[in-house]
Amino acid sequence: MRQEEKKTIQAAIVGALLFLFIQIFHTSLNRLDNWDIISALYLIVGCCTVAFGFAIFAQGWLFFSSRLSKGRLYVAALFGGICIIDFLHTLGFVAFPLISSFITPEESRWLLTFSRLSSGLGILFIFSREDKPVTVTEKRNVFRIAFMLIVLFIALFVFIHSAVPELFTKPWMSTLKQFVDLAVLFVYLAGVAAIVFPGNNEKSASLLVIIRALIFFSLGQAFFMTPISGGNIDDLFGMLCSGIAYYQLLTGVYRLTIEEPFYEKQLAEERINYLAYHDDLTGLPNRRRLTQRVEEMIDAGETDTNDQFSALAIMNINHFKNINDSLGHYAGDLLLKLVSERLSNEARSSEELYSMGADEFAFLMTERASLGECLARATELLRLFEAPVNIESGEYHISLSLGMSIYPGDGETAEHLIQNADTAVHNAKEQGVEIRRYIPAMQMKAKERLKLENDLRRALERDEFYLLYQPKVQLETEEIVGMEALLRWNHPKRGIVSPNEFIPLAEDSGLIVPIGEWVLKTACQQNKQWQLAGYQPICVSINLSMRQFLQPNLAGKIHTILTDIGLDPCYVDLEITESMTLDKETAFDQLKRLKELGVFISIDDFGTGYSSLHYLKDMPIDRLKIDRSFVSEVMEDSNNAAIVSTITSMAHHLKLKVTAEGVENKEQLQFLREQHCHEAQGFLFSKPIQAAEFETSFLKKAPLGASL
Repeated sequence: MRQEEKKTIQAAIVGALLFLFIQIFHTSLNRLDNWDIISALYLIVGCCTVAFGFAIFAQGWLFFSSRLSKGRLYVAALFGGICIIDFLHTLGFVAFPLISSFITPEESRWLLTFSRLSSGLGILFIFSREDKPVTVTEKRNVFRIAFMLIVLFIALFVFIHSAVPELFTKPWMSTLKQFVDLAVLFVYLAGVAAIVFPGNNEKSASLLVIIRALIFFSLGQAFFMTPISGGNIDDLFGMLCSGIAYYQLLTGVYRLTIEEPFYEKQLAEERINYLAYHDDLTGLPNRRRLTQRVEEMIDAGETDTNDQFSALAIMNINHFKNINDSLGHYAGDLLLKLVSERLSNEARSSEELYSMGADEFAFLMTERASLGECLARATELLRLFEAPVNIESGEYHISLSLGMSIYPGDGETAEHLIQNADTAVHNAKEQGVEIRRYIPAMQMKAKERLKLENDLRRALERDEFYLLYQPKVQLETEEIVGMEALLRWNHPKRGIVSPNEFIPLAEDSGLIVPIGEWVLKTACQQNKQWQLAGYQPICVSINLSMRQFLQPNLAGKIHTILTDIGLDPCYVDLEITESMTLDKETAFDQLKRLKELGVFISIDDFGTGYSSLHYLKDMPIDRLKIDRSFVSEVMEDSNNAAIVSTITSMAHHLKLKVTAEGVENKEQLQFLREQHCHEAQGFLFSKPIQAAEFETSFLKKAPLGASL
């Protein structure tokens, strides 16, 4: 492209210098004005010009009929007619036998003027309009019309020649010709402007060649114009420039007709082939390419006599969904690029990195001496992410889980090796460990997980979920001041399924949203029923999932539920986790809308997430819940005791209430009282129990006359 731009600029400069040079030495050149020599040269150059014009016509008529566009078709038809007129002009100008009696020199000049005017107007019309494909039928019609017009022109010319033989020799015709010649020059220059100045700044190489043709057409016209011409030598140079212009136009049309469509098709095929085997976001080879590569590795391994191992490690970013949901998809895509760059920079010889889609990457290691070497290398890869990553304006610590399959041993085909490594990484995430090597038992567990997910999809409609309630105790008075609603699943065949098992499945599948709405509605209905039964009103705490919290219409949904049930929002406490506040602006906006309803907001499992104390002081929240992991060892671990003491002290300064989870003995209770913790819940008071048992064990009748 750059080279064509340089050629176009050079053509304009050379043409201008040539014209100036000839005008400067015009007198000397006129001394060489030998008509016999000039006419012979003129005939040769003119015939070459006609040949170029016919070649332009032939390209449009013969090549790629099914791919012909309107622009290429019109150019072919235009110059198919023009080359005939130029041929008649050339023969008439050199007084070719037989022709000279029908076409005088003056008439031949008018033929040339008409030819140039037609070419200029045609090029201006064609290249100033949007190009569109045409059908074969349109092509035939256009060429028929072009043929009829050229026949009509020749017939008209013959008629004028016969009827008014002296017309072209009249003085006023000479003046008219000067004006027409100037108009032709203007039309050529307008054609250059029409191609150069439209909105698309970058021109294709073929259009730049067309511009060069117009430059030489303009230069040739300058030589042909009567006011400048001082002899036949000018006509010769004019025809020579026209020949160069025709050749440039032939080259440009050839590129438009043949080269560019082929090149564009080749680029499109290469792009499609690239996208078929590469990830568009990271640029890494994708799963399809990995499958090919592993198949090649297995085929090579069948003939390899060396006792070497190859390992396929699949890595998954932990909690990527939380980051993607809370910070947005742009931040998620940026994180994927950063992870891919960090792993790519670490890859050595005989190591290859692939993108598996979403937040998974595959790392292929070949020519390893032992299984221990493969595991050691996997550990090194995970250590790369001990340093935080910069996403937008903040630093975030991330971790990866890794599953590995070994060849030979863990699969005989590429698909088996990939599937087994993928099974291993999901097992690692479930078990909360960094690295897992595939073992056959994992496959059975993966099938069980899939079956459990299918059962989970039907559990809601089959009414298999139920709620348990755990009381919250005010430490100062030891009165029941609230309760937490906890979801349980009674599977028809497996019995009670642990929340640790089915809640992650619900979150991954998106089922957590309808399940969460069911929990919210059921807990509020139960609380309202107790109030209507005359029990003293208390607050019910309900956990929100990340997907629920990020719903734009969450506040509206909760308002509708509470209005339908008739429950005062002050008896509802919504619990969120720290990870939901990663995107500060979104979290603040959502919390503000929820607080406007009149509900309470608590941050659950505080101390285990990512909360910034700077933002915590401005959050519209009411309570911090200390995670049970700190409370359970508060008497044995001084660090945990210090953390609990710090959280309670900070909460008091921020005028927030503090609830401790997982209180199991009186020593823990006494410690919490000494720290002035407001509330607590745990097995010391009660395990989570059914609604009926909670009603009989903990609820008190409201005083007479108390309003709800």
